[in-house]
Amino acid sequence: MSETTPQRYHYDPSLVAAAIFAGLFCISGLVHLVQMVKGKTWYFVAFVIGVFFEVFGYIARAVNAHQTPDWEGGPFIAQTLLLLLAPALFAASIYMILGRIIRVLHAEKLSIIRVNWLTKVFVIGDVLSFVVQTLGGVILANADSRDDLNQGQDIVLGGLAIQIIFFGIFIAVISVFHYRIVRHPTTASLETALPWKRYIYVLYGASLLIMVRSLFRVAEFSAGSDSVLQTEEAYLYCLDAALMLICSMLFNIQHPSSVVQKHQYKPTQVELLSTV
Repeated sequence: MSETTPQRYHYDPSLVAAAIFAGLFCISGLVHLVQMVKGKTWYFVAFVIGVFFEVFGYIARAVNAHQTPDWEGGPFIAQTLLLLLAPALFAASIYMILGRIIRVLHAEKLSIIRVNWLTKVFVIGDVLSFVVQTLGGVILANADSRDDLNQGQDIVLGGLAIQIIFFGIFIAVISVFHYRIVRHPTTASLETALPWKRYIYVLYGASLLIMVRSLFRVAEFSAGSDSVLQTEEAYLYCLDAALMLICSMLFNIQHPSSVVQKHQYKPTQVELLSTV
């Protein structure tokens, strides 16, 4: 690596931390696989893929940690992209849950966005965020100069900004729907066995976790390579890894398989294609 080539890590990555989080995400991901197949919640495929992005991302970090200080480019590129993009895949499935809850409760009139458009709008935003972050992440991971590094970071920031905007809108949509259905409950919301209130709170929690993680990433890239956020590995594990692990485990505990059964809801073609 030449003097002009940006340094891959600004610290010696922790092998123990990477291995622990790879293992924990793997356990959560395997549980998700069983839950998804057993409950036939195929719309949750994107979320499960996101969990395994985290698994392989931290495995790649563990490989680099074992190589300290002569880090290979392949694992570095893999961990950069996989850990950056995993939350966008989480989001794709999370967006779909609200539309299903609204339909099961027969509460379409209480949503500020028409349910037919709800999933489409947020999935489109999520795909746009994913594509922009992927482009920026590829440039960032392969940066050969300071200019390439800055360009990659700017593009990633744009993708994260899109993600934050759509999550902010999503939280607003959840909040308004929650307020309205509590004040004006539908017959279905009073009679259903679905613990929909619990699911609403899980959606709040998951959305806030991803929002905080995205804000951390924005601060990390905005502050520059010499900032404490990029030179201290603990911030990555506290404000990214731990938050995303909690998010994954939330849906292990309160899995959305009971949100919709076949007789309650028929997924749209757009929703099915968005999970492929």
